[in-house]
Amino acid sequence: MPASFILALDQGTTSSRAILFGAPGEVRGTAQHEFTQIFPQAGWVEHDAMEIWSTQLRCMKEALAAASASASDIAAIGITNQRETVVIWDRKSGVPIHYALVWQDRRTAPLMTAMKSDGRESRLRERTGLLADPYFSASKAAWILDHVPGARARAERGELAFGTIDTWLIWNLTGGRVHATDASNASRTLLFDIHSNSWSEELCAMFDVPRRMLPAIVSSAGVFAETDAALLGAAIPIAGVAGDQQAALFGQGCFSPGSAKNTYGTGCFLLANAGAKCPTPPAGLLATIAWQINGVTTYAIEGGVFTGGAAIQWLRDGLQMIPSAKDVNVLAASVPDSGGVMVVPAFAGLGAPWWDPDARGCILGLTRGSTRAHIARATLEGIAHQVADLVGAIAPALPSRLHALRVDGGAAASDLLLQTQADLLGTMVERPKVLETTALGAASLARLGVGQARNMDELGINTIIERTFAPSMDAASRETARRRWSNAVARSRSLDVP
Repeated sequence: MPASFILALDQGTTSSRAILFGAPGEVRGTAQHEFTQIFPQAGWVEHDAMEIWSTQLRCMKEALAAASASASDIAAIGITNQRETVVIWDRKSGVPIHYALVWQDRRTAPLMTAMKSDGRESRLRERTGLLADPYFSASKAAWILDHVPGARARAERGELAFGTIDTWLIWNLTGGRVHATDASNASRTLLFDIHSNSWSEELCAMFDVPRRMLPAIVSSAGVFAETDAALLGAAIPIAGVAGDQQAALFGQGCFSPGSAKNTYGTGCFLLANAGAKCPTPPAGLLATIAWQINGVTTYAIEGGVFTGGAAIQWLRDGLQMIPSAKDVNVLAASVPDSGGVMVVPAFAGLGAPWWDPDARGCILGLTRGSTRAHIARATLEGIAHQVADLVGAIAPALPSRLHALRVDGGAAASDLLLQTQADLLGTMVERPKVLETTALGAASLARLGVGQARNMDELGINTIIERTFAPSMDAASRETARRRWSNAVARSRSLDVP
């Protein structure tokens, strides 16, 4: 029998996963492992890139074992990844010179504030579709080069390699033979011109990041490398790659301009397909590359908040209110409402549409009668309010009113969260049967890349709706809730004001 399975590698912010797909959308084997979150000081977030690789490799092997499959059964690998996180490593040894700086890391906020002050942000936005914010990769790379002794000179000599997590995985999967990324990931670095679809010498000079460090750009769908046969027992084509949010957009079947999805992962990310012409995004939102296939670039408009599902992890790990993330639903549902408590989970600043790296998390409205159940419910509401902010910001750019919001991601399993979301939006919220749309998108790109499908229509992506949540909150109550949220956000943004 010819190889037919597709192995999707879904490397996220808090865990590595591997999912083995058979027929389109059919999960045959899966494995997932969390890895260490490193917080050296307030606002700093790091990962051990070697641990990321080891957990991802372990997941690959376990997913194959779960399906009683071998490497020879796999037609292709598709990769999707946490975006903007930066790894810099020695080309000869393959060892990182510093912990990876995570997309949530805010240590370069002063540099980005200086770029705004001296007027460089307008040029950044013009060429990249992004903003001058530490969220993106360039300033993180510059920080590593400036703070690791001798790193900048080694980079200039071509001894060091730069990569986002997809590039790091590709390097390790190929035994260091291939240094590559795709346009969807490159477009998140502040070093890539989304109009010319190439690395920009101007932007590299602006951040003092040597061009020779950067990876080659490959298609989001198409065979561009093979794995080292020693890893799994046979060489496997790598045929698909996209950043996690773009992969989710693809996995939701959002192939036509105006179609949109929201993913509830570590953060929350709303993307709308913008078609083949690079859009001018509304204030506070981003233009980005969705995917690049057969030389054709598809763009997207994006709004993202930094802390979504991570707020639930905070309840579990930081406050130790719940033994596991799924227990938040039972705890939050044990009270009829939040009792006036509001949680603004701005643990890494605020993303779209505010872009305020100095904002900090708040718990407001506490009384003597407030309980951990009220805080848990308010945390879920805080996630939903942030998504409502995104929908409101992106609405002017859509060709018509958003009649339903398609959702995915781990936290989308929460009925309470999605009902709250529908109430705050006044819009239907649709949860598909297959929630793992990020991995499904990576697998679908790989299927396209090895010719298992000739075009997107033949992918047969499963868009069956498992449940629809209809709004039940009246307009007056919704307006009051949204006004209180706006006031809470204003408080979170003023904490560092003298």
